[in-house]
Amino acid sequence: MWREFAGDETLWAYFPSGPFADERDFLEWLEQKAAAADPLSYVVVELGSDRATGHLAFLEIRPAMRVIEIGSIVYGPTLQRTPAATEAQYLMARYVFETLGYRRYEWKCDALNARSRRAALRLGFTFEGIFRQHRIVKGRNRDTAWYAVLDDEWPGRKQALERWLSPENFDSAGRQRVSLSALNGVGRG
Repeated sequence: MWREFAGDETLWAYFPSGPFADERDFLEWLEQKAAAADPLSYVVVELGSDRATGHLAFLEIRPAMRVIEIGSIVYGPTLQRTPAATEAQYLMARYVFETLGYRRYEWKCDALNARSRRAALRLGFTFEGIFRQHRIVKGRNRDTAWYAVLDDEWPGRKQALERWLSPENFDSAGRQRVSLSALNGVGRG
């Protein structure tokens, strides 16, 4: 994973950790993540290889309330903007709702992180507001944008994700025929 992330400091712009000086520092961070129960980290591995291309985690895990957050999302350049990146998100959401039986799935990000905010909407999360000065990250106040999908919304979001991920949604050059944003009604008044 270090090879996938090394040299691209922009990956860590809105992240509480990183960028990392070297592979040793990165591996220390990764080992800390692996040892924790919350956040509970996952690595995205390219199918048919052992190449790790991304990291994401469940955090703010509250079983008694049946609420969980997806976060700590870092996708390397080969995973960004690919069907595999969307599929990783789909698999995490399906696990949350269908295996764990949670009722609320949250996405929180730095309010300045336009890419993360667009991704949340594209994936079917609903914007709920801004928590002003929610955290201090890298020495500055961070406003946090909050999004969520609720259990009664999941069937529709699941259908949109499955339709988008379907091979029939891609032409012979791999271009999508219908965008996930369109399937989730993003951009409509």
